[in-house]
Amino acid sequence: VDYDKLVPGLKLTLDGSFQPNSGSKSGKFKTEYKHEKFLFNADLNLASSPVVNMSTSVGHGAYSLGYQTAFDSGKSALTKHNLALAYNAGDMILHATATDSKVFGGGIYLKNSPVLETGVTASSAVGGSSSFGIGCKYSLGPDASLRAKVNNASQVGLSYQQKLRDGVTVTMSANIDGNK
Repeated sequence: VDYDKLVPGLKLTLDGSFQPNSGSKSGKFKTEYKHEKFLFNADLNLASSPVVNMSTSVGHGAYSLGYQTAFDSGKSALTKHNLALAYNAGDMILHATATDSKVFGGGIYLKNSPVLETGVTASSAVGGSSSFGIGCKYSLGPDASLRAKVNNASQVGLSYQQKLRDGVTVTMSANIDGNK
C-alpha cells in the first residue's frame, strides 16, 4: 500500500528478524509523519512488554522545538522526557536541552567565516556534574579540513579529513586524554 498517496508525508515500516538456530525473533513497527513544519515519529517493539518511543518537532521560521518520550508498557510508566529548543540565524545556531528534568544544557554554533566554524556546548546535571566543550573546523580547501575539540575532562580531539574522489574520503584522527 502506498501510504504517501493515502496521507502525504506518512511512512509506515515493519522490521522483523528471525534466527533459525536459536528460534529468537524480534520486530519493530515504525511510523513517521512529515509535514513542512512538523515531524512525528513513533516506534513500538513487538515484544511481550512493548516500549513505545515517540518524538515530535515543530518549526516556525528560525525557531524549532522538539520533545521525546517513551512509554514502557511492562512498567506502565513514561520512562523518558527530553526537550530541545533551537534558534537558527543562518551563520549562528543556539540550542538548549533538558533531559529527564535532570540534565540541562545548551550550546552555540558559529560560522565565523567561509573557512572557520566554531561551537561551544555546556551541560549541568541537577546536584552533580557539569561538562563543557569547545570545537572548531578549519577548511583547507574544498576537499580538506582540520578539526579540533577540547572538553573540561582534558580530552583533546584532532582530525584531518581529505576527499580523494567522489565516494572516497580519508580521515585521520586522534583523541588524547590529558589526565593520563
